[in-house]
Amino acid sequence: MGESRDSDTEADLVAAVAEGDRDAFGLLYRHYAPWLIGRLRHRCADDSLLDDIVQETFCDLWRTCAAGRQQQVADMGGWLWRIASRRLADQARAGGARSRLQQALQRLRTPVEPSAEEKALAGGRHGDLADALARLPVELRRVMQATVVDGLTVRQAANVLGVPPGTVKTRAMRARKLLKRELEGSRSRPGWRGGEDDAAGIAAGES
Repeated sequence: MGESRDSDTEADLVAAVAEGDRDAFGLLYRHYAPWLIGRLRHRCADDSLLDDIVQETFCDLWRTCAAGRQQQVADMGGWLWRIASRRLADQARAGGARSRLQQALQRLRTPVEPSAEEKALAGGRHGDLADALARLPVELRRVMQATVVDGLTVRQAANVLGVPPGTVKTRAMRARKLLKRELEGSRSRPGWRGGEDDAAGIAAGES
């Protein structure tokens, strides 16, 4: 049975999981768990907690498929992210001010080679970028958070945010235009803290 798995599509694996196939479930776990942990690390530095959240998320996946609701996970990446990010938010609310999660969430972990937008969203020395992002309308900032920091595709971001993919694209375009305008204004002011490459990267849609 293991030899035939090479030609199985994701839909085949999900259907097999719905029938109780643990091998198929293991393949999905090995494919998506590292990706999911990588995305969650942008929001939480506690690896032990992240492991727990990922395990619980995949338990939800098993239960959902076993209950015959596998159509809900047609977009596997988006579904897993939505469940995992909700669990992370629940932990943040439940842990209290001194919880290890809230301490970990005090800053976003910056990737090895962050883009201009990621640096801005993470704060740091890119003060004007961070300020410009903070002034974005909430719905635009959420799109930038999902597509830039969390690394989600347009379709995955749409599922997480509960809006159509076209809306994600439109909001991303609006956000970039507003950021470009803000940064161009900042360059003309004394003591500008950003860099020209930052503004160019955002305007061009660097990610």
